[in-house]
Amino acid sequence: MSELVLGIRRAGGAMSAVQRVWLFNGAVLLVLAALAPDQARETARFTLVSLADVAPWLVLSVGLAAYAAASGADNLIAKAFQGRQAVMIVSAALFGGLSPFCSCGVVPLIAALLAMGVPLAPVMAFWLASPVVDPAMFALTAGTLGFDFAVGKAAAAVGIGLLGGFGTLALSRQQWLADPLRPGIGNGGCGGVRVRDPKPPVWRVWANPARRTKFAREGAKTALFLLKWLTLAFILESLMIAYVPSGWVTGVVGGDGPVSVALATLVGVPLYLNGYAALPVVSGFMEQGMAPGAAMAFLVAGGVSCIPAAVAVWALAKPRVFALYLGFAFVGSLMAGLLFGAAMRL
Repeated sequence: MSELVLGIRRAGGAMSAVQRVWLFNGAVLLVLAALAPDQARETARFTLVSLADVAPWLVLSVGLAAYAAASGADNLIAKAFQGRQAVMIVSAALFGGLSPFCSCGVVPLIAALLAMGVPLAPVMAFWLASPVVDPAMFALTAGTLGFDFAVGKAAAAVGIGLLGGFGTLALSRQQWLADPLRPGIGNGGCGGVRVRDPKPPVWRVWANPARRTKFAREGAKTALFLLKWLTLAFILESLMIAYVPSGWVTGVVGGDGPVSVALATLVGVPLYLNGYAALPVVSGFMEQGMAPGAAMAFLVAGGVSCIPAAVAVWALAKPRVFALYLGFAFVGSLMAGLLFGAAMRL
């Protein structure tokens, strides 16, 4: 499941979480105003200007997410898990990496797939690809880092899904992969209903009053979710530009070689905030000398290892499958960074 859907669900289900982020943003500005008034004014100015710059992409992102929810595009997921296993892996990686969908959570969805007998290999492809990018993330990535980065991240999402899927397929003869689910995990939840009883999407959202209402509701929740994280991200970017020595960034991840990309991959896991919040932060790092390949590795590694995605895998799968997931995540992110860095040098 895309990180956006998981985040929106949390935002819609608990307003206190939304309020905490806004309160934190305000608290940071108040502390700056007390300790460094000039920097507080600069941070406020930088945040407003940056939000204005990404506003067209923000509107596009909100529209894409709301339309996907209102049209029922999530019902297309069933088609990604039909056919021969190799075909399922390819379709699952493409669907996970490129398409948004709405369900009540990735945990019951993946549990339903595995409990229904879908092989682990295509599920692994979907698991790995889905947190990295979706159309809304693609639009904001293009607006923040450029179209090349957006295309590269989408390709990395599909590529890491294919790596994990076919890698798992090659290991599927091993007995320790035969029973991947934890005890007691079964076929339940409304996410499973999407797979068991798929319904065709209704693309003409505007012709149905209920779907128009859902479009407006989902659009408002998406806008609130994106605004709170982007505001926080631009505040952090401003502080980073002001207080993080540019020589430190250049010295650690200033090259596209294997060492710099590997370091960016490792750093991306513990420092990752949120897929949308990470974009301005990476933009700030690149202004200070971070190489494109290292930046891509940071984004992909953080996306795959983000808390919703990692917790979902840990909650469902046995530790050995979780370890396999993390292994594919690291190798795939490293490869994405190296290949993107090489492509940008051409």
